[in-house]
Amino acid sequence: MAEQRTAVVRLSNWIGDVVLTVPALQRLQAEGWRLRLVGKGWARSLLAGTGWDVQPYPKALRDRVALLRRLRREAGASGPVRALCFPNSIGSALEFRLAGLPAVGYRKEARGPLLGESLPLPATPTHEVARHWALASRFLGQDAPAPERIALPVDPAAAQRARQRLSAAGVGAGYVVIVPFATGHFSGQDKKWPHFPALTRELLATGRAVVACPGPGEEALIEQQHEGVTMLRDVDLAAYLAVLQGAALVVANDTGPGHMAAAVGVPLISLLGPSDPAVFGPWGPNVTRLHDPAWVGLPRVREQVQRVLNAR
Repeated sequence: MAEQRTAVVRLSNWIGDVVLTVPALQRLQAEGWRLRLVGKGWARSLLAGTGWDVQPYPKALRDRVALLRRLRREAGASGPVRALCFPNSIGSALEFRLAGLPAVGYRKEARGPLLGESLPLPATPTHEVARHWALASRFLGQDAPAPERIALPVDPAAAQRARQRLSAAGVGAGYVVIVPFATGHFSGQDKKWPHFPALTRELLATGRAVVACPGPGEEALIEQQHEGVTMLRDVDLAAYLAVLQGAALVVANDTGPGHMAAAVGVPLISLLGPSDPAVFGPWGPNVTRLHDPAWVGLPRVREQVQRVLNAR
């Protein structure tokens, strides 16, 4: 039986952050490493198209350590096992250490002694894709340029579910997906673009279907501020990727589905206010980033929307 090298990887805690690690994970796989991933419960659906093994991340420390020990034991039966830790918390490094899998990770919050190999955080602002890529380079012991795009595969079964949901809602080709949601604040400022309702009205006036896939608790925003939008409720992340991929255009705040849209190659207009696009912006040549700390105005966004839709 051939020897199998295994990388046990702790994924990030946010959807967008996990998307931005995909190139690094694909690089490890291309170099012959079998991936055993540990992440939030939604990560398995988000990464369904990759075929990677994704284990849900338990809540209790004892259970997290037990899971990592089990993965180490199972993988060790067929070959070498190493660990990679994308989060920068002390807790994530401690879990690997307690499980007997000192990981490769960034030095932060005095967690360096808990890691097996560590990198200093970049001295200057660096995009998250490049930062994760550098961690993979350290793991592999070889440098390489980061890719220009993220290529996240869509699960065929999920694509079928998405087509069925769109068809049942009466949505045909040429639809636009809006992502007017955004969780929390950045530097004390709301991450939601304030002119989204006005843009939605303009999009609907063109006769195109406008689609939104709200998460739990986000339905009220569509009902109250985006009348006329086709709302697809309870769409899992694997099917959400397919909905995004089939759109003529996606317009999104700084939030996870914006990164998902960039990763499946659909034209994306990303609206960034307080967030730094050079660090946190969606990644890829299909992305138009519109950034202004005081928020970009509706006319500029309208111009970019018309440019994309006129070309399709």
